[in-house]
Amino acid sequence: MAFIKNQTPEPINQEERKHERDCPNLLAQLSDPNPTARRWAARDLINCPQSAVPLVERLKIEPDVSVREVILTTLTRMGDPDCVAGLVACLNSEDAALRNEALEAMKQLPDEVAPIMRTLLADPKSDVRIFAVNILESLRHPEVESWLIEVIENDQHVNVCGTSVDLLGEVGTEASRKPLERLKERFKDEPYIQFAADLALRRIYEN
Repeated sequence: MAFIKNQTPEPINQEERKHERDCPNLLAQLSDPNPTARRWAARDLINCPQSAVPLVERLKIEPDVSVREVILTTLTRMGDPDCVAGLVACLNSEDAALRNEALEAMKQLPDEVAPIMRTLLADPKSDVRIFAVNILESLRHPEVESWLIEVIENDQHVNVCGTSVDLLGEVGTEASRKPLERLKERFKDEPYIQFAADLALRRIYEN
């Protein structure tokens, strides 16, 4: 689900914003029965340090799409370690929509996510490792190729390696050539790896 970081003002209903706008009241309003009140609370919590954890917890159970979008926008604008940790935790959720939302939010935080990228790429769950590679696609970080090479040299899961090879086809340089050739040998019975690695190698040669 796409979300927009720059929020535009919307009409303020006095009844919907009747509570005090201090941090404790805003946190309480995340559970208000009125989704508009929850949405305004999520928006205003941008000014409240330490609100990342409750925002993430609300995101996990929030049924209203518009409230979820505002929560995600607030989390990406805050971008502190608690926000990043909360989004990483969402990658392990059984809720596919929540996983995808967390993935898209993390793509908006390249500087904050980069320090934990190696940890994500070594996560015990292959799905999380694939999500991490997907984040790399938009990370625009100088270490992206190095991280991808580490994956194809060491990861034993064919789908993780396949996703990494796809991206190396876009960002790979001469440094990726030998690792790609070794990957082909390691997965010589996997047709997709052979195809994707050949495509990546061809693009490297052409460049």
